[in-house]
Amino acid sequence: MNMTHIRQLNGQIEREALFLQDLLAEINKVMVGQETLVERVLIALLADGHILLEGVPGLAKTLLVKTAAQAIQASFARIQFTPDLLPADLVGTQIYNPRTSEFTVHRGPLFANLILADEINRAPAKVQSALLEAMQERQITIGDTTYRMDPLFTVLATQNPIEQEGTYPLPEAQVDRFMLKVIVDYPKPTEERLMLDRMTGAALPLVNPVLEPAHLHHAREIVRQIYVDDKIKDYVLSLVLATRNPGNNGLSDLKPFIAFGASPRAGIYLIMAARAHAFIQGRGFVTPEDIKLIAPDVLRHRVLTTYEAEAERVTSADIVQRILDYADVP
Repeated sequence: MNMTHIRQLNGQIEREALFLQDLLAEINKVMVGQETLVERVLIALLADGHILLEGVPGLAKTLLVKTAAQAIQASFARIQFTPDLLPADLVGTQIYNPRTSEFTVHRGPLFANLILADEINRAPAKVQSALLEAMQERQITIGDTTYRMDPLFTVLATQNPIEQEGTYPLPEAQVDRFMLKVIVDYPKPTEERLMLDRMTGAALPLVNPVLEPAHLHHAREIVRQIYVDDKIKDYVLSLVLATRNPGNNGLSDLKPFIAFGASPRAGIYLIMAARAHAFIQGRGFVTPEDIKLIAPDVLRHRVLTTYEAEAERVTSADIVQRILDYADVP
């Protein structure tokens, strides 16, 4: 791609990304701080990926998803995951009508656009497998009939830290389907003080719809056109390969700590998420900084550590950061 084409694409992206200002303005009526969290949710929506949010209760994870759904006029469903949840509670079921001797399909909450899977790690394996089909195949099977999901279908799952009681570790296959895993931390004291004022006032902030789902579909098509240079692709590949064979990449001291590295899906998601980040910045091309900024959220849940790493208190996030620090940046 020549420089003239890139400049034209850059100008187009600047114009196309203007709607994000209105969207962020509505979200920030309710959200205080948590800029990284808000940006990552926007990246997931623009890159057509699912996102896993991990943090203790009360950090506005649910509020953010609900607010985003209101602003983009998308249908929204919140599912509280519990140990006694059944797959039919998600996908729906067939109901027999004795008068007509026919079955009618009652669609479950997964047929909404934005799905908030609250405390996803509290549900058993059967429920997780039902959600996995919807996330990966973009379809739901009820009885003998398969239903396609809406193109806007996005799962935004929240998870309590795994060491808390009453939680199940998510299956590796399902974790890999999440484009991003974001660690949500407490707000700053100044932000929390502003939150007290805003959320305990006489009237709660009102979120107005600022765009339609079709607008977001169009934005996704534009995001896929953002230019990614071959050197950037090679850089992404080197990061992914280093999680599997760190010894071949000059990081042999990490080898005892890694049980399994990132799958090929990691590289695909990393480029897609980096494109969405460039779009948010109003750029028509991906830079190494886009990759470095988003890589921890794409890779941290795809690097499985060994017992030795646990004993040495080396986390997957530590491993990813070492790889990013060591890798040659184009």
